[in-house]
Amino acid sequence: MTHFVALASDYDGTLAEHGTVSGQTIEALEAFRRAGRQLILVSGRELKDLESVFSRFNLFDRIVAENGGVLYCPATREKKLLTSGPKQELVTELERRGITNISVGETIISTWHPNETGVLKAIRDLGLELHVVFNKGAVMVLPSGVNKKSGLAAALESLDLSEHNVIGVGDAENDHAFLEYCECSAAVANALDAVKTTADLTTQAGHGAGVAELIHRILNREVNCPARRAIPIGWEGSREVSVPSCGTSLLIGGASGSGKSTFVTGLLETLIERRYQFCLIDPEGDYEHFPGTVGIGDEKHPPSPDQIMHSLQRPATDVVVNLMGISVEDRPRFLDELLPRLLDLRARNGRPHWIIIDEAHHMFPSEWTIPSAEAEIGLENLVLVTVHPDKISPAALRGVETVLAKGPDPGQVMDAFAKTVGIGEPHPANTQLGSGEILAWFPRTGSIQRLRMRLSQPERRRHRRNYSAGELGADKSFYFRGPEGKLNLMAQNLTMFLQLAKGVDDDTWNYHLQRGDYSHWFREVIKDDELADEVAQWERPDTLSPRESRDRVRAAVEHRYTAPV
Repeated sequence: MTHFVALASDYDGTLAEHGTVSGQTIEALEAFRRAGRQLILVSGRELKDLESVFSRFNLFDRIVAENGGVLYCPATREKKLLTSGPKQELVTELERRGITNISVGETIISTWHPNETGVLKAIRDLGLELHVVFNKGAVMVLPSGVNKKSGLAAALESLDLSEHNVIGVGDAENDHAFLEYCECSAAVANALDAVKTTADLTTQAGHGAGVAELIHRILNREVNCPARRAIPIGWEGSREVSVPSCGTSLLIGGASGSGKSTFVTGLLETLIERRYQFCLIDPEGDYEHFPGTVGIGDEKHPPSPDQIMHSLQRPATDVVVNLMGISVEDRPRFLDELLPRLLDLRARNGRPHWIIIDEAHHMFPSEWTIPSAEAEIGLENLVLVTVHPDKISPAALRGVETVLAKGPDPGQVMDAFAKTVGIGEPHPANTQLGSGEILAWFPRTGSIQRLRMRLSQPERRRHRRNYSAGELGADKSFYFRGPEGKLNLMAQNLTMFLQLAKGVDDDTWNYHLQRGDYSHWFREVIKDDELADEVAQWERPDTLSPRESRDRVRAAVEHRYTAPV
């Protein structure tokens, strides 16, 4: 799978050394373009100034100038201002204050250290909504919200690219925002320490040689998606468990009605929230009208591959393909027609980031084979959902690195997968899953983990209502008993807990507080680690008075559960 299809680079101190780009760096940029990738230049310079020192604008698909204020397309010579022009009253005021080395662009006002103090005072005195950006010795003034990140976002929108398919490289303070925005960030060896600290990787070489080194690594598939981009799939205790955002596939197995769709729904919401595009193949219409997606096809209208591909052209569009209008026996053939087109789009744009196949045993039957070597490279980031892992083609399962099992016998799901792909069976010791749990097996490491699932928004709302006003039962209720066990006040939900907490005496309240009973109940019964962690910090002796600790616990609970849903 071609994940990184674009490189966004700063100019001064990154591509260029002392304002000049070397021939070696130009050759690397040309190689990147020949490989079908795209280049975006992101600079703090004014466009005319940049053009006076760099003649190879034609190498770049887009140029962001003036620190995010100007977008330029070299192929068409079209220029677009991304914000309002510079404030003339500020220029006049700076000149009145004796600051003479000022450059005024189409959206930016620039000067140099040590003029930043005078610039900030002038902005304050004039009451202007502007912000100051520093770039080593340069001092740049722009409208609030305008920076290299906002400029890069506009460039990517014009190219129909996602930030998740971009590597950014830079060296200085004004590069932080756009580097963090990119899926992966790199600092050249000569970058400021603050940039190296936050970047995902640092090149061995500096300036343009470092960019050439990075390009070589990208083209040779030596750059992985960073851990900060991992996709969370659940919790083991208080630790969040994730899978890589690229280069892997998942199998979700279990009997009908076991809760697979609950897990998938939570996963879809996570992908939408994090702006990873997906295409969901939905043979039975289970995800029809899923919020935030475009649905194509229904019982009366078979989906059109052309319509699917058209919808996926925009990175922010997630597509659910409903196959109910296609006969069961024809559905695998439909996927055989659609899949090469999806993989071709991935090769060009790196999207859709995830392809999710429900009823995967029907869509990839045992006899299915990968149509080409190119398809095998792109056959990553699959989510295969099935009742019968043993009936899925081993070719489709080849990239699966995480097996997630639901239902009364999750070990059977794992064994079926292992036999199908020809690896050792895991034989988990304890496969009895509680409500809201899923068993995760990572075959590469052999690790098996019992996870609390990430619930969908409707599930979270239902759980909030249950915990807030429902009946938890005697075995899961909280009991205020006090230091001598004279009380036996049962709180069967959070609303009752707050009512009783308000009425018990200070000794009873402090007894349970200092024993850690409240955080333990929140963690083990309510299954809310964030609430438990917040309350635990107030359970140490003599941290707060009884009144203060009650107020804080009440506020924490009400913030999460008893406020209107």
